[in-house]
Amino acid sequence: MRIISGSFRGKKINAPSNLPVRPTTDFAKEALFNVLNNHYDFDSVSVLDLFSGIGSISLEFASRGGTRIVSVDIDPGCVRFLSDTVKKMNLENIVTVIRSDVFEFLKHRNSGFDVVYADPPYDFEQQDYDRIIGLISENGFLSSEGELIIEHPKNISFKDHPNLTQTRKYGRVHFSFFEFEA
Repeated sequence: MRIISGSFRGKKINAPSNLPVRPTTDFAKEALFNVLNNHYDFDSVSVLDLFSGIGSISLEFASRGGTRIVSVDIDPGCVRFLSDTVKKMNLENIVTVIRSDVFEFLKHRNSGFDVVYADPPYDFEQQDYDRIIGLISENGFLSSEGELIIEHPKNISFKDHPNLTQTRKYGRVHFSFFEFEA
């Protein structure tokens, strides 16, 4: 994995092969950030990265100037790796790494983030995705102009969801974008 743009542009992040992750491809990540670049001033964006894994998305936001990034994952190896990486990159004042079950985290926390990004395991069922969307909406995780982005496989569809604004496809990676009334 590499950081595509910003102050850490080109930096490679080499995670141990024994971690249970499927990092977003550089191609898909670059396309996603090209879309986001038209919506956000990265120097003032706050981000909640759910199922953060080794932190590919969190570190990309931090590199581009994100001001507050919270990364949540339950795997102790991923949390340890991302925490160590954040420390090595001197990003402790920007990136907070939390070890928690995402569903439990979403029940107890609520703070208006500009972007909530969720990249659940690809073996999640439609109802698991719907539960994530519901918890984020119900518990005020998005700011008034905030956006939820879910990375998912092609067999998951949100086409009938009333808050879906768009779905983008980059190879095998799909990103669905949601907005909610404040």
